[in-house]
Amino acid sequence: MTKRIGNKDIAQHRSKDEKKRIHATNVAMEAVKQAAAREKYRNVQKGQPVYAVKES
Repeated sequence: MTKRIGNKDIAQHRSKDEKKRIHATNVAMEAVKQAAAREKYRNVQKGQPVYAVKES
């Protein structure tokens, strides 16, 4: 839950530009996480355990 200012949440006081910037940051962070996961599991056969993966 977000902090409140009087009867409104802080999120309601954010400008459109700030919301866009936060959204873009979140999307970029998620893309980095997905890229790392793809790299980690790149050569793993589907349905096989992960412990056979070697890091280079």
